[in-house]
Amino acid sequence: MDLLNTLVDKGLRRELPTREEALAVLATSDDELLDVVAAAGKVRRQWFGRRVKLNYLVNLKSGLCPEDCSYCSQRLGSKAGILKYTWLKPDEASRAAAAGVAGGAKRVCLVASGRGPTDRDVDRVSKTIEAIKEENEGIEVCACLGLLSDGQADRLRSAGADAYNHNLNTSEETYGAITTTHTYADRVETVQQAQAAGLSACSGLIAGMGESDKDLVDVVFALRDLDPDSVPVNFLIPFEGTPLAKEWNLTPQRCLRILAMVRFVCPDVEVRLAGGREVHLRSMQPLALHLVNSIFLGDYLTSEGQAGQTDLDMIADAGFEVEGSGTTTLPRHRADALGCGTQDATAGAGCGSHDDAGAAGCGSHGGGGGCGPCGGHEEPEPVGGVAGAGESVPASRTDAAGAARTDLVAVRRRGAGTDLAPNA
Repeated sequence: MDLLNTLVDKGLRRELPTREEALAVLATSDDELLDVVAAAGKVRRQWFGRRVKLNYLVNLKSGLCPEDCSYCSQRLGSKAGILKYTWLKPDEASRAAAAGVAGGAKRVCLVASGRGPTDRDVDRVSKTIEAIKEENEGIEVCACLGLLSDGQADRLRSAGADAYNHNLNTSEETYGAITTTHTYADRVETVQQAQAAGLSACSGLIAGMGESDKDLVDVVFALRDLDPDSVPVNFLIPFEGTPLAKEWNLTPQRCLRILAMVRFVCPDVEVRLAGGREVHLRSMQPLALHLVNSIFLGDYLTSEGQAGQTDLDMIADAGFEVEGSGTTTLPRHRADALGCGTQDATAGAGCGSHDDAGAAGCGSHGGGGGCGPCGGHEEPEPVGGVAGAGESVPASRTDAAGAARTDLVAVRRRGAGTDLAPNA
């Protein structure tokens, strides 16, 4: 297939495909799907070998956000039955992070709901970063706290943060239909502030919100222009109680095409498979490892993921290996640009701790933009009538093709903010 040969050649040279070529990837047929995966897999292996980076989310503050992001279970007016709790103490967050590190995670992503942090919040998160790094030598820490004010990125960097996540989520043209309480430009500015402070920038998207192919290509090209080190790809988790609860638009095949398109447009960037993979890719998750080089381990911010051991088994069974803490993630040319040394002279290495800054995608659209203040975490209070660990949140299916797996949309009831052991 001439298109795929062209895209592989461009990817191996780090040359940007045209928008028409990116759209053509999304328009390929199911009969061509394995060819698409194989082609994008060549690009993935060129820059990242067969390594898979594991990342672990810690939700520092959950629920009752003042922002109105339609996809988010923590949004203003959400009736989703998620956990609500205020800030975890540094030692609590450190214990939560340790579970992910013990499971093989190389990076811990600290996320807090809210429009953006106050200076006091930055102090609190700084202490949390210090506590995590004291207990876990060599671990990378990414913060995801919403929109940043002047000087806050520098303070996080000084505290030991390696990266900052803030997703663009969708195209500029359609952003106003998803969120009205802040702008697309606000998000771009926060990513640029993180980069200016020397933090490794992480910014990605959410697919499945009813967007067009053009919207997907537009946001990925916008991300390419921003040049983050990491691009998390989330697939909408249609939580009941949110405006997008009935958006069941994705099939496993479409998810794989989207991931392939992102890999072709961002060949040498850490592409992270983030929230919603269990819901929409299901049994085809192993194929996605040929396209991405990074995933989240265990649970997400407000929803449950598959068991951490299942993630590890999937990686091994598919012929991949977990990336160790002594190996950089990004390819040498990107690592060198960040002032980082690499230990793998052939394919990917990436930066993490200040001389090793990769990028974390704190995706899972339970807080990719930050959300708001909440009640005490000592006794998490469910809302919306959802109860019980692992209980499924019902959702309506409106797509005509295939059954929606509403049984896979489960509210997180373990880990951070609870007395139950985390999934890692």
